[in-house]
Amino acid sequence: MMNLSRSVALISLFLLPLLSFSFSVDNPTDRRVLVLLDDVSLKSSHSIFFSTLKSRGFDLDFKLADDSKLALQRYGQYLYDGLIVFAPSTERFGGSLDSKSIADFVDSGRDLILSADTSASDLIRGIALECGVDFDEDSSAMVIDHSSFSVSDGDHTLIAADDLVKSDAILGKTKIEAPVLFRGVAHSLNPTNNLVLKVLSASPSAYSANPSSKLSSPPQLTGSAISLVSVMQARNNARVVISGSLQLFSDRLFRSGVQKAGSPNKYEKSGNEQFATELSKWVFHERGHLKAGSLVHHRVGETDEPAIYRIKDDLEFSVEILEWSGKSWEPYVADDVQVQFYMMSPYVLKTLSTDKKGMFHTSFKVPDVYGVFQFKVEYGKLGYTTLSLSKQIPVRPYRHNEYERFIPTAYPYYGACFTTMAGFFVFSFVYLYHK
Repeated sequence: MMNLSRSVALISLFLLPLLSFSFSVDNPTDRRVLVLLDDVSLKSSHSIFFSTLKSRGFDLDFKLADDSKLALQRYGQYLYDGLIVFAPSTERFGGSLDSKSIADFVDSGRDLILSADTSASDLIRGIALECGVDFDEDSSAMVIDHSSFSVSDGDHTLIAADDLVKSDAILGKTKIEAPVLFRGVAHSLNPTNNLVLKVLSASPSAYSANPSSKLSSPPQLTGSAISLVSVMQARNNARVVISGSLQLFSDRLFRSGVQKAGSPNKYEKSGNEQFATELSKWVFHERGHLKAGSLVHHRVGETDEPAIYRIKDDLEFSVEILEWSGKSWEPYVADDVQVQFYMMSPYVLKTLSTDKKGMFHTSFKVPDVYGVFQFKVEYGKLGYTTLSLSKQIPVRPYRHNEYERFIPTAYPYYGACFTTMAGFFVFSFVYLYHK
């Protein structure tokens, strides 16, 4: 029995690193995803969404949120690359899982999809709050809109939302024509958190209240301040999606036709499936994921990188940037990548030119200041992973034998010197020999 236990432990030690390192920089698509449900029936009622993930190569591990064996890591290694929480009513997770372990999971660079509804527990609200999202405090409140609702809805809580973020990186290049159906709870964004962003916003006429009772006071959340679906990209490039509606991902709303109130356009299928699919591609790094090669620099006319530059040297700088297409690395094309030649503050700031093959380059003259400089590329664009690259290089002044023998700007001083000498000579001659 002792030998069997040791064998199992040894096998676990060999297998766990393989599982934990399935996410890599060279192949950034998350593969092993834990799906937490508060009801087993969600597996069938949201089967289309889960099927799209499986068709793209994801390995989904379905578990109940109160499973006593829940764990995100073992022996210090993470077992999953992504986490989907479709358990809004769960008051407490099972096993070793809690809000802190989920926060640590995101802090480690892994991704999260969190969905809530009117039954959202304090646990789910707390996780969302950690990501800069604050759900309406009234647990009975829902988003109500008397102008942007689906005509098939009677109480105006089935919102036909079409205010989407304008970002091809997040929602893809194909426009979502049909409105997205939403029934759920409103949330607002923490104004001090600049990492969180609205992806699907409510219309100016929306508000958050209990649909089954009359308003006794003005609602706290109204208009475009209401976010229906939000995303966050952390500083370590971990991505989070937070939705106020679990139904948004359901087969029923995926297949449902939609006609927005006041609009003559009627769609046989809502935009939910396209919206959820494109959003899942972004959150699991199938799109908008950049990587950069090393920073390359050298003097003009040379190829080797020097250990030190001299002031006023002409240099060339280049960096390769690639974008993950979901299957392979493709050249990234943009006209807003910049490099700084930095010492305490940027002395040179240049926009890089691109050859359309992923290589960005420029040339400039080293400033007439010596010290320890850095080449810095800090690139942050909506929907894309943040790049932060730097390389240190010292800059020296001219040596004593490198200065020009005669400096043109000093000619007036040269003239003054020789004029003084000639004047002194003439004065001495006149003084000595004039009677």
